[in-house]
Amino acid sequence: MKINKLSIAVILVNWKKYNLTSNCIDSLNKSNYKNFKIILVDNEYSEKSLIELKNKHKELIVFKEKNNLGFASGNNIGIRYALENDYDYIMLLNNDTEVKENFILPLVERIEKDHSLGAVQPLILNFSNKSIIWNAGGKLNKFLGLTSTRLNNNKLNSSIVFDDYTDWISGCCILIKSEILTKVGLLDEKFFNYYEDVDWSLRMKNLGYDLGFVKESIIYHHGSSSSKNKKTKEGVISSKIHYFNIRNHILLLKKHKNLFNFFGIVFFQIIKTTSYIFYFLIKFRFNKLTMVLKGLKHGLNNK
Repeated sequence: MKINKLSIAVILVNWKKYNLTSNCIDSLNKSNYKNFKIILVDNEYSEKSLIELKNKHKELIVFKEKNNLGFASGNNIGIRYALENDYDYIMLLNNDTEVKENFILPLVERIEKDHSLGAVQPLILNFSNKSIIWNAGGKLNKFLGLTSTRLNNNKLNSSIVFDDYTDWISGCCILIKSEILTKVGLLDEKFFNYYEDVDWSLRMKNLGYDLGFVKESIIYHHGSSSSKNKKTKEGVISSKIHYFNIRNHILLLKKHKNLFNFFGIVFFQIIKTTSYIFYFLIKFRFNKLTMVLKGLKHGLNNK
């Protein structure tokens, strides 16, 4: 089968950001790779807004969810549908992205040619400043258990040497072959949001697969739009984000404990959590302080 004939299920999870989702779909529909279908999982859907979206984009396959199931569970709904309908590839794509018209083919070509790969990701640039890198793959510090994003906030220029492989792949955009996904399994829904992509990546690597980065494939990311509130005395970032940041990091380290240095991760988690606590105390952000402590408790107790 020719590469451009391979079928792709592109899964978008929406949570109240219909304008961003519509813009993302518009950019996808300009793609020069045509054999894909968009599967939209609409968390805590608004009937009126969803009808407007479907009237504009009649080609969508839509799953309506009454509650916000989170990133992991929402994507799993789309993944199950894609597997049941025999798509060759499955792509997870954040709804707050817009893509270049030629972004799909380089991803498919790379994974088709390199059979060591479990999944690939594109180069992700900031939408507001398209010369600034948002994500060029992920790094994993096994001593401290620290995950970081390569070249974040670096200016894109011809002197940058990109690594063709990555320690972990951002959930912002992942392309994975369906036959590999059946071996790896679905996203771990316990994470809800955050670190589920790192967990998925590590599970692929545990099965012997490498993870690829494709600089020729480019998308643009609007930023963490779903995690921000109107500015209050608690700041603009939702307190739930801090809860999941603390909780899920601990859950990840415990789940993959054989990868990490015990003393290093304990040291780093103490420093990280203590820094959050002191910062929110100084800023009188007691709701966020409570959520950090709750996240610590739930992470340690596997809740």
